[in-house]
Amino acid sequence: PPPPPCPARPAPRRLYPGHIPTSPLQKALLAAGSAVMALYDPYRHDMVAVLGETTGCLALPNLRDKMKNHPEGYRILQERPRIRLSTLDMARLQGLPDGSLGREYVRFLEDNKVSPDTRMPPKFVDDEELAYVIQRYREVHDLMHTLLGMPTNMLGEVVVKWFEAIQTGLPMCVLGAAFGPVRLSSRKLQVLATELVPWAIRSGLNASCVLNVYYEQRWEQPVESLREELGIFPPPPVRV
Repeated sequence: PPPPPCPARPAPRRLYPGHIPTSPLQKALLAAGSAVMALYDPYRHDMVAVLGETTGCLALPNLRDKMKNHPEGYRILQERPRIRLSTLDMARLQGLPDGSLGREYVRFLEDNKVSPDTRMPPKFVDDEELAYVIQRYREVHDLMHTLLGMPTNMLGEVVVKWFEAIQTGLPMCVLGAAFGPVRLSSRKLQVLATELVPWAIRSGLNASCVLNVYYEQRWEQPVESLREELGIFPPPPVRV
């Protein structure tokens, strides 16, 4: 079943560009409909985004508080950096040494043919600061793939969702982690259950909050060094 919608409260005025005020009933309908569509087609990123916004009312304030109580996270909240093609110096990142965060992030984008510009802006979060928090979560998602060494195929996405579910508590991530495996083959399910999920859970529990990293100022840092700093264990030596 879809996760429960947020508690009832009056629909607010428009709080930021693109914000769509919605009533509690509208949020409940959006949550249910987006959950069904996201389960039917996990690559419907628009539906996954709506689900995250309409069910994240408890998790997002918790993430915001973690950022406010961390020096680097607090600076991110104050400066509101964005990860988009317009803010990235792709030529510089491509020229960084192999193994650095910036070079491996660009390699991930190129190998998987993805772009940071595909991340949808928030619409249904009824708090301007929390809207930025979920926007930041979306824009560092590809960096989670980079740090975890996971591709964008279904198995890789499920592994990242397990890690993010532990890290963020977002119902959208929990749903993806729980129901994503239904599309996997028996061989991949075995690898997922015996090696990848235990590693993702241990790393998610051990790691400090991944939203408290100012990635834009860490491009030169080796991926292995950042993993160690955060507390992410090295990926298992299995083909994903």
